[in-house]
Amino acid sequence: MGMLRCDNNMVALVLSCFIIINHVFIANSKPVGSLIDLPAHDHHFQIRKLHEFKSKLFPREQVSLSSFSSPSSPARSNSGVYSVIEYGADPTGKTDSTDAILAAISDAVSIAGDGFLMEGITNLGGVRISLEGGIYKISRPIKLPVAGRGNIMIFGGTLKAYDNFTTDGYLLDLSPPSSSTNHDYNYEFVTLRDLMLDCNFKGGGIRIVDALRTSIDNCYIAHFTTTGILVQRGHETYIRNSFLGQHITAGGDPNERNFTGTAIDLQGNDNAITDVVIFSAQVGIMVAGQANMITGVHCYNKANGFGGTGIYIKVPGITQTRIVNSYFDYTGIVVEDPVQLHVSGCFFLGDAFIVLKSVRGVVDGINIVNNMFYGSNKGVDIVQLDQTRKEFNEIGRVMVDNNVVNGMNMKATVANGVTRVNGTSWTIDFNKILLFPRRIMFVQHSLMSNTSDMFPKTILRNISNNQVFIESDVTVEGSASVTVDQGLTMSS
Repeated sequence: MGMLRCDNNMVALVLSCFIIINHVFIANSKPVGSLIDLPAHDHHFQIRKLHEFKSKLFPREQVSLSSFSSPSSPARSNSGVYSVIEYGADPTGKTDSTDAILAAISDAVSIAGDGFLMEGITNLGGVRISLEGGIYKISRPIKLPVAGRGNIMIFGGTLKAYDNFTTDGYLLDLSPPSSSTNHDYNYEFVTLRDLMLDCNFKGGGIRIVDALRTSIDNCYIAHFTTTGILVQRGHETYIRNSFLGQHITAGGDPNERNFTGTAIDLQGNDNAITDVVIFSAQVGIMVAGQANMITGVHCYNKANGFGGTGIYIKVPGITQTRIVNSYFDYTGIVVEDPVQLHVSGCFFLGDAFIVLKSVRGVVDGINIVNNMFYGSNKGVDIVQLDQTRKEFNEIGRVMVDNNVVNGMNMKATVANGVTRVNGTSWTIDFNKILLFPRRIMFVQHSLMSNTSDMFPKTILRNISNNQVFIESDVTVEGSASVTVDQGLTMSS
């Protein structure tokens, strides 16, 4: 009890000192002719300094003043939020804030943490680096100083590249430093949220290397020359609710033919892009990994007519990509040697189409179904084959069907045809609709005669060149219907 009374007396004494200092500090906050030019908004500045002084006197986790120790960093707090402004970053964007932001990140990732993530990755408990709604110019990439960290968030502001920023760097670079660990992943559960990245035509926006369970949420990335978001290896990077464009436009830009760069480049597996708008780039999304999911994406990055591509899938022979419920606005999809590709529920506007590009001549496991295509009656096929390098000669199960088409040419692997007959033979030509040339794997035909008392015998004679030739044993007047399928494979 005696110790408690002693502590109370000491606290009372310090509090009295604090009141006096508080009074004097405010009264003399900025006298006329002061030698030190205090920052703008003096009132808020002085209040913040008072809060800092008070927090030093009464740390939350300390019971007695004898255990008080000054924090080693200006913004370290029990809340786990590190303010880059407190480290000297300039939220007006007038001066270089690189060092200040890096210092805040360095302190944030230096806490002890607790190891509950993947092996070699320390759980930092959800530590957050706050940009506090400022605009910060940076001259070097913002990187984590060490690998092996997880459960981190960087959020709430704008980063803009200085004019001297490297042309091959990234504003936010989650690549390992030279002193990286030898584990499979460098980082886990890193969240980049509520950010605008202005690359100032000096490189890229975000790079993620060998990271696990990364989230990029509600970000606006503009003025990149290389790549807006680059994901290399790793696992489960989720990009959602974001906007990317090399040039800020809303379509119909007079310089659209000059757009370059790639908005998103996925060079890893098991990633997802959801509810993302890509409004200017040579390539909207480049996919070079397996088992990726793309949904709710709106690509109007660069029109087909200007050489643009909405999504380019460059994983020949092992595609394993799903594209659903997306909008391709005057730009389409290109897939190299597609094996296990699913495209459904998408809308293709302005003669946008899908290209299956042969590299080694392999195509298998394809579903292009239940999409809508709208064009300008220029005779553009909705699905096209690029066999410039090699003809497709290994064709497996391919389903292109049930697509709704207006103003473009329907292409499918399943087709139905009806023709009038008057004689002993007839031919139905499916070349206008069938996707692959010279390939029919299945035929089903029926004959309806206008004469009720006859039962003619028919035989399928030939299916070459996507034409079905049928003969009957007697002259028939009526109609014939034929169904063909290119996608079925022969059973052993």
